[in-house]
Amino acid sequence: MQIVLMIVSILLIALALLQSGKAESASNAITGGNDSLFANRKERGGELVISRITLGLGIVFFIICLIIGF
Repeated sequence: MQIVLMIVSILLIALALLQSGKAESASNAITGGNDSLFANRKERGGELVISRITLGLGIVFFIICLIIGF
């Protein structure tokens, strides 16, 4: 079960790094620029697929951790 957890965690890290950043620049993140904070930004295409796979892997990771913990 630990091997499956390692594989899921590596995939989760890789997919989290592939996702596009929500902040437009690093200075907005530091200074708190929130011009487009509430703008309607829908994910489309590949970005949506990566986001959904990341969500699924996160849920699987959580469940496996609970199983190993008990």
